[in-house]
Amino acid sequence: MLVAAMRDIQLAAIVTQDADGPCATHAPVVVREEGEELLLEFHVARQNPHWQLAGQKTLAIFQGPQAYIHPGWYRSKAEHGRVVPTWTYVMVHAHGTLAAMDSEAELLAHLDQLTSRNETGRENPWAVSDAPEKYIHGMTRAIVGLRMRVERLEGSWKLNQHKSEGDRAGVQSGLAAEADSNAQAISALMRGLESGRMPAAKT
Repeated sequence: MLVAAMRDIQLAAIVTQDADGPCATHAPVVVREEGEELLLEFHVARQNPHWQLAGQKTLAIFQGPQAYIHPGWYRSKAEHGRVVPTWTYVMVHAHGTLAAMDSEAELLAHLDQLTSRNETGRENPWAVSDAPEKYIHGMTRAIVGLRMRVERLEGSWKLNQHKSEGDRAGVQSGLAAEADSNAQAISALMRGLESGRMPAAKT
């Protein structure tokens, strides 16, 4: 479930400690499995100092949908009033060690995977090979590929699972009626939990 959520969310906050404090970069991530290893791959602009922190322990934070829960949605509010607001959310924390990609071929493979992940299914999908080779070569020289071997995963689906069936139904219905897309996404996740099927945890 955690790996699937990272693939669905894609964008992560990459945090690595340097001499001056935490260095943070937001980047779309390719989640790849290599044998029993779980790898996270992303890229940054060459002028971004984050790539110089290769070899350091790193945290990748994937934040999925999140929403405020109005106490009035709980059916138990009318019964005893012992309810308070709360927040629901999906998150995954991946811990590991950062490394730079060694070759342009590795970087191009990463870009191909990232592009394919987001172009598949479009009427006219774009591929890296659609652009002139010389142009792509120049663009890749301006970025640095980074890879993190995941050593530990933590995650949470805080979706009111501990509440009664009536309270969960009220919250799900209340969220579904909200105009905010995050609220609707949380409602869909709650429906998935109730039916035993976990839908995508996209933002």
